[in-house]
Amino acid sequence: MCLNPANSFNEIYNAYYRKSYLYVKSYIHDDMAAEDIVSEALIKLWERMKRETIDPVRPFLFTILKNQSLDYLKHQTIIRNVHDNITETLNRELEIRTATLEASDPNYIFSSEVQQIIETTLNSLPKRTREIFVMSRFGNIPHKEIAELFNVSVKGVDYHIMQTVKELRSALKDYLPFLSALTFLN
Repeated sequence: MCLNPANSFNEIYNAYYRKSYLYVKSYIHDDMAAEDIVSEALIKLWERMKRETIDPVRPFLFTILKNQSLDYLKHQTIIRNVHDNITETLNRELEIRTATLEASDPNYIFSSEVQQIIETTLNSLPKRTREIFVMSRFGNIPHKEIAELFNVSVKGVDYHIMQTVKELRSALKDYLPFLSALTFLN
């Protein structure tokens, strides 16, 4: 088919669009992309036919369609690979952050610092207050028994423990969110 004044783009479009579209769509699986590829191919065919005789037209047109479809599919493959790589990288990062967070133990992370602060704070207290607190909280000795040992009332034991807890809360104020589970601060 050679383009002459009688052959307009509309004639080429009407003659080849439907079969071209079905051919491209069978590989592309995207209506809009298939329409774009076919339209571009028909325009290329028409432009080429204005300059030279193309005979037979169909193999030439289908070569254009094939090449444009391949370019489209290769481009989609690249896009998919990039997307998959990004997704894989983000998933790995998310897994690492999740695993790190799950593995982190605030008690372990701050244990030596907290232990040092507790020891320093306890050592700064009066001897009797420190001994009463240690017996109560670390020795699990009942308040009544501690009161008898120190010859004070149970309320006196409570007072010494409350003073110690107050001092520890003040010294550990930066760690309290992590230490709320520790019974001696309650």
